[in-house]
Amino acid sequence: MSTERATIMRHAGTVMVGQLAVMAFSITDTLVAGHFADTALAALAVAAATYVTVHISLMGMLQALLPVWAELHGAQRHAEVGRSVRQALYLCAFTAAIGMWALFCPGPLLNWTQVPSDLQEEVRGYLNIVAFGLPASLLFRMYSTLNQSLGKPKLVTWVQVGALAVKVPLSIALVLGIPGVLPPLGLAGCAWATLAVMLMMLGLALWLLRTQDFYKPYRIWAPMEKPHATNLLRFVRLGLPSGLAIGVEVTSFTLMSLFIARLGVVATASHQIVSNMTAVLYMVPLSLSIASSSRVSYWIGAGHIHRARHALRTGLGLIVLLSMGLAALIGWQREAIASLYTQSPEVATLAATLLLWLMIYHVADAVQVFTVFTLRCYGITVLPLITYTVLLWGLGLAGGYVVAYGVDIDLSGFSWLAPQSPIAFWQTGSLALYVTVAVLLPVLWRAAYRQPKTHTPDIA
Repeated sequence: MSTERATIMRHAGTVMVGQLAVMAFSITDTLVAGHFADTALAALAVAAATYVTVHISLMGMLQALLPVWAELHGAQRHAEVGRSVRQALYLCAFTAAIGMWALFCPGPLLNWTQVPSDLQEEVRGYLNIVAFGLPASLLFRMYSTLNQSLGKPKLVTWVQVGALAVKVPLSIALVLGIPGVLPPLGLAGCAWATLAVMLMMLGLALWLLRTQDFYKPYRIWAPMEKPHATNLLRFVRLGLPSGLAIGVEVTSFTLMSLFIARLGVVATASHQIVSNMTAVLYMVPLSLSIASSSRVSYWIGAGHIHRARHALRTGLGLIVLLSMGLAALIGWQREAIASLYTQSPEVATLAATLLLWLMIYHVADAVQVFTVFTLRCYGITVLPLITYTVLLWGLGLAGGYVVAYGVDIDLSGFSWLAPQSPIAFWQTGSLALYVTVAVLLPVLWRAAYRQPKTHTPDIA
């Protein structure tokens, strides 16, 4: 029993170190942009929300292949793992093309969400630069997913930590400039630094795939096969609902930044601080969800359903325990956290209030991401998409918009809501997440305990 917990914790810990290193990219940009100018921080909030909306949605299609490769690994079908990875390259190429087009043409989204025109020029410039790094980022995500499915995330973490060591000084130098050497580039400096580390990470990943003996049984570098319709269709059936669900989840969060931009620089900057902390906290349940779903799929592929159920219970218990602990820590240190990010008293005060709502938000967010990740192990991907669309977009995002801007709506019966404030979006978003957990967690439990005693993964 303790062995499974230790395995999940070890895997999750390694993944989390790497994920936190990547999140530190965003923290670095937020801190540096905040010290450059409040307008740069506000523009970064919008630009980062737009990029994350595109990137994470597409990344979700590739991340959804983890159960496929983990099952094949559990069944000891090593060569088929490599063939499946090569087929997934076709999916990656398609998603990269869509993503680059979206980043080069953000105008409709920015206009629809009524982002102030004085921010749009900086936002467009940022997105046009990072668009060139999107294919590299998605390919690295494939490499990361492969390693996670094989239970060997250390190489990924080393690359991510190494990239952070480059990203921090590069962002500082490019954004703030070097007196007498390099003029300050402002927000564009964040984008150029991000592009550089994306290309570096992909280069290191390809080098590792080529040189490390660990990958030899999987024959990753075997000749590329022609597109196989059956395999690609299976990838799409699994990846498309998962990618769309993640897209809905992410946009329900990132579109908050675009809508809140209408409330002014103070509201936007304070929201960016709390968004940044949310993303950092999210790495803990995300890492545990990746590790747990890898173990569940591994045991399903190996035909040990009872061990898969134990891995599921263990992962959920860890998620609940850690998310509650982190929420309490945030509430305790909320004023210190807000002051760390900004020199503006107005921004810090509002951010400290938003951090109180983050405490409530995080616990439900942690449980729902674990639930959705492990539902994929049982082939359930459409229901999370429907649930997310109705609750996160409907109750959470649209509800927040109505409360924040619906001046003709009678809210007398909901005195706890905060109209004309970014707080409204965090209130309705938290409520939507708790309802999502109430819908999806029972479905996961029924799926886990109705599975047959043996399972053979499909040929990939």
